Amino acid sequence: MKTCLLYETLPNDSVRCTACAHHCVIGLEQTGLCGVRQNAGGKLQLLVYGHASAVAVDPIEKKPLFHVLPGSEILSIGTLGCNFGCAFCQNWDISQTTKDLRRQYQGGTYAAKLEKLERFGKTISPEQLVDYAVTRKIPALAFTYNEPTVFFEYAYDTMMLAKHHNLKTVFVSNGYQSDAAVEKLRGVLDAINIDLKSMSPEFYRKTCKAKLQPVLDNIRRFDALGIWVEITTLLIPGQNNSDAEVQTAAEFIASVDPKIPWHLTAFHPDYLMHDTQATPLQTLQRSYQIAKDVGLAYVYVGNVSDPKLENSYCENCDALLIQRHGYDVNVERLSNGTCAACGQKIPGLWQ
Repeated sequence: MKTCLLYETLPNDSVRCTACAHHCVIGLEQTGLCGVRQNAGGKLQLLVYGHASAVAVDPIEKKPLFHVLPGSEILSIGTLGCNFGCAFCQNWDISQTTKDLRRQYQGGTYAAKLEKLERFGKTISPEQLVDYAVTRKIPALAFTYNEPTVFFEYAYDTMMLAKHHNLKTVFVSNGYQSDAAVEKLRGVLDAINIDLKSMSPEFYRKTCKAKLQPVLDNIRRFDALGIWVEITTLLIPGQNNSDAEVQTAAEFIASVDPKIPWHLTAFHPDYLMHDTQATPLQTLQRSYQIAKDVGLAYVYVGNVSDPKLENSYCENCDALLIQRHGYDVNVERLSNGTCAACGQKIPGLWQ
């Protein structure tokens, strides 16, 4: 365990966690909604500090990030727990485990049970993670698989070390950070992919156990801070894939910056939504066109096979810049972030 950076003390040894927009008030020996930030003796402790449930070297496109170091590898790290409860979660076995455990155990017994989970993976320090990336010449680290905000201190310490080695740092996130967390990431986080799960407050409340507005606010905040933003929306048939909702989401993104890349990805039945059909390719193609008609410069389709809609094209002359077939990436006409055909500057982190 490690004492958290983001919390406030309250009367009667309670604490308020200030890592995410839930701002959980936590009594003695209890945890917040995420299940990994526990009040131990009036101090908030991160139970998963230095413990990774998943560590892997991935293609950076898998995050997905299409305008950050294309074709490179990224060291990906995740722990346990999440501050959302999405019924369609694809990593539910690590993100939702803590919620199941909290229903069975409380207090110190809970922390002991959490530590003994077989899926808890590896004990690995921030120093070891950075050394691994440096030794193998991996240029970036991603905090992903589960929501990185819930293990903020573990990620933050790792990112601080990574900056000393000129490594890029990435969050793959639901975008539910508190104001304090966003400010703490200034100058430390290079890029973030935020899941914009819907434009419906009701969808967020019912299906994700959270609120929409903090996510919209944080997309604006990260963009204003100069942290590179890409957005992903998983289109779920009958839930968030109507033409009207897609257009509303596209208009919101355009209002922030029409050059923010938007990844429209196909849903596949998982977790609590096995009865929902997979997203048809035609839905993704139609949504792609809606987003382009709104004026978004960079729209991508994922989780299905449509190579043309995975490629990057110049917003000015339509030249093919980056060709993608899954994770096979060829940089065609992009030179130091500039279109080699017409000289247009392409937004992103290219080196």
